[in-house]
Amino acid sequence: MGKRRKAWKRNLFAWLLLCPSLIFLLLFTLYPVAGSLKLSLYQADLGTPEPYFIGLDNYVRMAEDEVFWKVMVNNIWFAIGTVPTSILLSLLMALFANKVMRAKGLVRTAFFYPTVIPMIAIGNIWLFIYTPDYGLLTRFLENIGLEGQNWLGSPGLVMWAMIIMVLWKEAGYFMIFYLAGLQNISEELYESAKVDGIPAWNVFWRITFPLLMPTTLFVSIIALTNSFKLVDHLWIMTKGGPENASNLLLFYIYETAFSFWDQGMASALTTVMIALLLIIAALQFFGFDRKIHYR
Repeated sequence: MGKRRKAWKRNLFAWLLLCPSLIFLLLFTLYPVAGSLKLSLYQADLGTPEPYFIGLDNYVRMAEDEVFWKVMVNNIWFAIGTVPTSILLSLLMALFANKVMRAKGLVRTAFFYPTVIPMIAIGNIWLFIYTPDYGLLTRFLENIGLEGQNWLGSPGLVMWAMIIMVLWKEAGYFMIFYLAGLQNISEELYESAKVDGIPAWNVFWRITFPLLMPTTLFVSIIALTNSFKLVDHLWIMTKGGPENASNLLLFYIYETAFSFWDQGMASALTTVMIALLLIIAALQFFGFDRKIHYR
């Protein structure tokens, strides 16, 4: 009886510590999600003084909307272009920053610095870099005998321009997690491998990379989530153009809600985005589960 009472008190104390976070999660995550799900079943736009129930009509209209499918394809390509590359870059940066002998603090600061700059400022910086005729990138290419392009005005180039900018912004942020993971790996493993004469590549592939899998799982989920929620730079740089070539799902939701004032459709789009992220995150988590070494 005494053991049960102690266990009950310990569990109660743990739940009391979790209560503030649970309250914030309920108020600022679960409640808004439930509200969006409910509103997605209503007609709620400027032509409707009082929202009324229409069932799944918003989802039917969404499925018939060519712009929605273009935005979805854009977002998928954006995720493919940013997520694996940012993970690879951040891992390489972490390996270098962890092994560099001189100016280690300076190297880490230089890699991490783009992360602390607000995305609005980043958008303005890269807007100048990509500007035709007198932009930094165009000037550089002209100096080496190449012709500049209208990087943000060409449907075939604008998505690549956005991907490069986001990689520059986010790689340093993910590097911090890999640095923490590298410093948690015991040096004894590397010393044993060195004594046995194991090549550096095999050391990385057999020791470092498997022990970084929990970090890789975490970073991949965060990177994928970021690829669907970034919107600030689009407002500054392209407004989703040209011809919706750079339009992403969250920006399309913003336009639908606050430019077209179709709250019902915006809620339906939000519901689809949340469901898509949950499905992909679950696939990532359970797909990585058997390959992760936690000890």
